[in-house]
Amino acid sequence: MTDQTPFDAMMQMGQDWAKSMNVDMDALTPKGFENLWPTMPAETMELFFGKGINSGGLDAKTRLLLALAGLTVLGAQAEAQIRQTVRHLVEAGATKQEIAEAIAQMGLFAGAPAMTKAMELATEVLEKDESA
Repeated sequence: MTDQTPFDAMMQMGQDWAKSMNVDMDALTPKGFENLWPTMPAETMELFFGKGINSGGLDAKTRLLLALAGLTVLGAQAEAQIRQTVRHLVEAGATKQEIAEAIAQMGLFAGAPAMTKAMELATEVLEKDESA
């Protein structure tokens, strides 16, 4: 018999799974969850999210800017998704200015706290990207 609760056992299984996916992860944490998935190459994003499906539609960068705006207007609560979207935006060719403007525009609809939180998350990713 084990002293582990079912929740603890489930969390340990999740951490073991995460380690098998990425040996550099010490533990599966919500803050680092997006590290389980690599950034897609720009060509792949364009194929699946951009003009690869609809040649007359929006490109992948524009779609990702819209996704970032949507995540911001929801209150910037989905931190992992915001960080991952910013990573993908950089890969898709978005500039820091474009990313900042997409977030700032949502400040009019979501308010300053949501805009500030999203800007902090984006800055965290962009600074990490610069130092890499």
